[in-house]
Amino acid sequence: MTTTTLVAPISLSNDLLTGAEWSPAHTRELLHLSADIKARPGRYASTLQGKFIALIFEKPSLRTRVTFDVGIQSMGGSVVFLDHTQASASLGARESIADVARNLERWVQGIVARVYHQRVLEEMAATAGIPVINALSDRFHPCQALADFFTLEEKFGALRGFKLAYVGDGNNVCHSLICLAARLGVHLRIATPPNYAPAPEVLADGKRVARETRAKIELLTDPREAVSGAMAVYTDSWTSMGFEAEEKVRNAVFQPYQVNDARSARWSAIRRPRSVRKSHVRAEGHPAHFVLIYRCTFPRCLESHL
Repeated sequence: MTTTTLVAPISLSNDLLTGAEWSPAHTRELLHLSADIKARPGRYASTLQGKFIALIFEKPSLRTRVTFDVGIQSMGGSVVFLDHTQASASLGARESIADVARNLERWVQGIVARVYHQRVLEEMAATAGIPVINALSDRFHPCQALADFFTLEEKFGALRGFKLAYVGDGNNVCHSLICLAARLGVHLRIATPPNYAPAPEVLADGKRVARETRAKIELLTDPREAVSGAMAVYTDSWTSMGFEAEEKVRNAVFQPYQVNDARSARWSAIRRPRSVRKSHVRAEGHPAHFVLIYRCTFPRCLESHL
């Protein structure tokens, strides 16, 4: 058995909170490394050996919980699951967020948190000296966006100039798609109802980065215009967890923004040579989760026993 030292070719921010932390070159490198991990998993089987990662979940999940758990263990790491889905056990209820972060950094080498509020992640990252990864918040969902762009690249090839339409709510998923589309050179058209557009500051940052990568970020209100010429169409739930009180109103507002077979047939301008449904994309997401742990936890030098 030989020991190979794997030196990360670039230096990344230790935390992943939004999807906007990294440069375009760093983001592309992340997808390339993800492809290598998927193609040669044995090479990375001991990358996280002897390391412990805390999974903190305020919101329940099937895919996020399982893919992170499997990903960490497949790379030799161990998972400590902290269930905060009950109101009585919510983060900050018994002890402050800062105290939680300070204690965890003594025992584990990374934190993956699925929370209701982005500020919780930001406070953890500001307090803890270990990586904090956003597995979902009210503002951003970078892991899903990375996993989905990874699968789109697998199916369609290089993403520079790729035409993607997003139809629906300008929510956390939309925000991270903007951040990453700008960094990957994607042409992203977003169609939302007027009062459900993505945050102006997220759009502004996306357009700033897009000038460097020749990406395009467009905000529209007409879904037909958004999907015209698109190579793929992306959508998300109209009512995310935490917004259940708005469900009835949202169901009425978003009726013209449905993405289904009947509507796709009417949107005849969509190029669909190799369509990829969102459920298919999410199912292939775990290689990107491996990479997030790999790069965020060990941004400099890693040892892998091959």
